[in-house]
Amino acid sequence: MRVALLGYGKMGQTIERIASDRGHQIVLIVDERNAAELTVSTLSQAEVAIDFSTPSVVRHHINLCFEAGVPLIVGTTGWYSDIEKVKSDCIYSNNSLLYGSNFSLGVNIFFSINKTLARVMNAYKQYDVSVEEIHHTQKLDSPSGTAITLAEGILSEIERKREWVNDMAGSTLEVSREPEQLIIESHRLEDVPGTHNVIYNSEIDRIEIKHTAYNRSGFALGAVIAAEWIKDRKGFYSVEDIFSFNI
Repeated sequence: MRVALLGYGKMGQTIERIASDRGHQIVLIVDERNAAELTVSTLSQAEVAIDFSTPSVVRHHINLCFEAGVPLIVGTTGWYSDIEKVKSDCIYSNNSLLYGSNFSLGVNIFFSINKTLARVMNAYKQYDVSVEEIHHTQKLDSPSGTAITLAEGILSEIERKREWVNDMAGSTLEVSREPEQLIIESHRLEDVPGTHNVIYNSEIDRIEIKHTAYNRSGFALGAVIAAEWIKDRKGFYSVEDIFSFNI
């Protein structure tokens, strides 16, 4: 499979290694240093593209992939406010896109457990729930897309929570903490690939589920598997369409 990499930070470099190990050919690598090289013509060399770039350019990448007719995996987050428009464009133009806040198998199992636990905890109002995420200092968006997915899973099951609110550690902005708000606490520390906690706290005890990534390999492998999955498909998909758990 011929692959275009859009974004070549640490994640892009890990994807390159894993894709090559699985017998795929990297035919195009684009980041901020050679952004002008990304055109419909150069994209047409690829059978699939994988995007781990930045929120500021991901919509441009999506539009170019649609124009070139190249299936696209989007691991970049921070663009989901446009998701319905992108979905409509994808279907109308008969293209292929699969997106996800996290492509790791372990994290997707964690997502499923999170929703199951939230369904149980909906009946126990003495527990307040919060989400904590910790990432490396190079991560630009806050909260992480994974934390947002966890929060949305909780909001879909727990009726006493209405919205999530981000509380960034070290920020001078004071966040109000209303009972109906689900707080996401975000931390940025050196060399942390990604840690996520979901915490249910009461006056008498605490229930916590946690996922800790040791490195980026799990995320990258999942993205390559997603690229293999979408190569011969048409339509608009999320990572949940690949990982299905009967919990």
